[in-house]
Amino acid sequence: MVKTVAIIGAGSSGLCAIKACLQEGLEPICFERTTDIGGLWRFEVSPASHTSCWGVPDACSPRTQTSVCRVAKRPDFATTGQWEVVTESEGKQEAAVFDAGLGCTGHHTEAHLPLSTFPGIEKFKGRYLHSRDYKDARDFMDKRVIVIGIGNSGSDLAVEISQTAKQVFLSTRRGAWILNRVGDQGYPIDIIFITRMKMFLKKLLSPSMVSDFAEKQLNARFNHSHYGLKPKHRILDQHPTINDDLPNRIISGRVLVKPNVQQFTETSAVFSDGTREDIDAVVFATGYSFSFPFLEGCVKVVENQISLYKFMGCMHAYMHIEKPTLAFIGLIQPLGAIMPISELQCRWATRIFKG
Repeated sequence: MVKTVAIIGAGSSGLCAIKACLQEGLEPICFERTTDIGGLWRFEVSPASHTSCWGVPDACSPRTQTSVCRVAKRPDFATTGQWEVVTESEGKQEAAVFDAGLGCTGHHTEAHLPLSTFPGIEKFKGRYLHSRDYKDARDFMDKRVIVIGIGNSGSDLAVEISQTAKQVFLSTRRGAWILNRVGDQGYPIDIIFITRMKMFLKKLLSPSMVSDFAEKQLNARFNHSHYGLKPKHRILDQHPTINDDLPNRIISGRVLVKPNVQQFTETSAVFSDGTREDIDAVVFATGYSFSFPFLEGCVKVVENQISLYKFMGCMHAYMHIEKPTLAFIGLIQPLGAIMPISELQCRWATRIFKG
């Protein structure tokens, strides 16, 4: 009898999971809460409109506009490893039993918007939004804009919005180490930094020595202190920010680096250094939160961190399950692309499911 696999999410990882299941002779059923497949990679100017340009075989087409409400162990889980999945579509709920499950919702689903940490935001008369809702730099034409957060999204938005805005302020609490994509002699930066020899040397040297070497190389391109970007942490302590254009926008004055916002008024922002700037809009590039509301106590999220066996399975001591029939795809933060890793995770998980 063919084993059935519930796949939650039809983004890049979910589509990869469908493929892997079919290759192993499993029967995948994919649930997607939005109107079409593609996840973050399906760009929509308006959330209310879309044009389908994807081709998926009818036999395994994801069930769109279908939310997964609950995933729970069956009473006989210890022997069967089966899960009961409750879904909702068009206001109607239905339950089905699956032999295994793949969580492919990723970690860019639930926007983290900590408005309570920014006093006065409720008084602000301008526009504010999370980076997830950003669509077009032309929306900020001739405006004074604050981008809060200096991760990859925040730095990219500051650069792009500065093309149209009157002035962009990039607010950061602790600064960041900025990596460029192109390194020495035009090679991609990962080819230069991630080699077997350098990984071997990294094991021999202390973290402080490795940080000294890497930070010296980054400061040789541009001195982070001169640009107001030097962070309080060492480069190995936090995930670096990758951006090629930010130094150019800072040195041209189109982007001004500012400290943390202390409070908002109706028309301005007051920073922790006492300076005040009149602003028209705020973009919160404050990241995302892990959330699995459909799972009943199988996954434990602590301080936005989730501990998984081999980065994908619920098999730790405090959340052990009797059968390895549930895995999470793409919940990783590599230096390179997530998609190739998701591909390998899907292959591994489906082979385990198959037995």
